[in-house]
Amino acid sequence: MRLTKTLISAALATSLIGTSAMAGGLAVEVVEPPVVVAEPAAPVQRSSWSYIVPLVAVAGLVALAASSDDNDDDTDTEEDDA
Repeated sequence: MRLTKTLISAALATSLIGTSAMAGGLAVEVVEPPVVVAEPAAPVQRSSWSYIVPLVAVAGLVALAASSDDNDDDTDTEEDDA
């Protein structure tokens, strides 16, 4: 009888341990996408070229406009001579 109780308790312990391994049932496992942490963008380093290039371009346009002005004096003198 003592052997029977030992065998029954061993079988009961084995069945309890075996069922705990089946925890969770047959439901489909929900896999969540990994969390992506967005890092802030690095600050833009400004250089002096960002100011120099537009200033040189504006200075070039002003010089071009100043050099191509109409010389109305030359056409007036030719008409007066005629």
